[in-house]
Amino acid sequence: MARQVVGKIIGLAAVLSVLFGSRWIAFSAQDLGAVTPAAHTTGNDALWLGHAWVDGRRSSQDIAALAEQLRGTGIRDLFVHVGPVNQDGSLDPALRPRARWFVSAAHRALPGVRVLAWIGDIVRPRTGGLDLEDVHTRQRILAADASVLSDGFDGVHYDFEPVGDADPGYLALLGTTHALVRNAGRMLSISAEQVEPVPGGRWALESVVGHGNWWSSGYLHQVASRVDQVAIMSYDSVLWTASSYSGFVRDETRIAVGAVPHNVALLMGVPAYEGHSLVHDSAAETTAAGIRGVRLALPHGTPTDRAIGVALYIDFGATRADWAAYRSDWLDP
Repeated sequence: MARQVVGKIIGLAAVLSVLFGSRWIAFSAQDLGAVTPAAHTTGNDALWLGHAWVDGRRSSQDIAALAEQLRGTGIRDLFVHVGPVNQDGSLDPALRPRARWFVSAAHRALPGVRVLAWIGDIVRPRTGGLDLEDVHTRQRILAADASVLSDGFDGVHYDFEPVGDADPGYLALLGTTHALVRNAGRMLSISAEQVEPVPGGRWALESVVGHGNWWSSGYLHQVASRVDQVAIMSYDSVLWTASSYSGFVRDETRIAVGAVPHNVALLMGVPAYEGHSLVHDSAAETTAAGIRGVRLALPHGTPTDRAIGVALYIDFGATRADWAAYRSDWLDP
């Protein structure tokens, strides 16, 4: 027990050093420099949507307002929450009584925009919860995928977390899911964990919290090779200044561009919600700071030979200032 306590203390010290010590200085330094006007949307952006769109709380008027909000933007994909899945991997269809209505209405109001079913839950194998290593759990998730595809969704967007680096069950799930959605002519997208800010940092974090939250660039590559689209959750960074957060996103974007295969769409998740917690300070983690970090990582402009964009999290949390930053800094800088 004493050795475990000492190990956690050492791990905590390492994590704090990474997040609040020299790396904080390095992140702030990475915020320096000017962005090129050529770094902007290429029409490959996305937006996470809350559960209200499929459970009956939204109306046709809301669809019209959403269409007006998105008209003229680069947002091509909508991830609408239809879960969570149960601990055994099954998905209750009663959670989405208006799913078919929403998909149909969104397609009419927003021609060319893809609507994906956002499925996920917290992974808790050690406490009897969702276990992606269990083959029967994965089979139930696949059944859930088939069910939402029958509602007309253009694909599936997974958000299972935390998933540790080198997790084999998750890779197995992605492989079978990709085959399923491709056979149906649809796509597979995922929310991806942040890439470790310094090599080996994931081990220090795991020694403290008991599970992995960061991925190595190598595991990100393995994951991305099994899907059509990756959205890095580059928010909730525990950083407390806009400059350090912008530098962090620049670092995440740079690593992700190198790790994600050229034929897989890459989205950098940008925060669009208010709140103050241990992991998120909305005064630092702003839409503007996140977009600046993405643009700094693209010194020659946004590539046109591959799909790279930003994903805004989340529709019901986004303020006018968030949308204004997206439009002025990314849509038409």
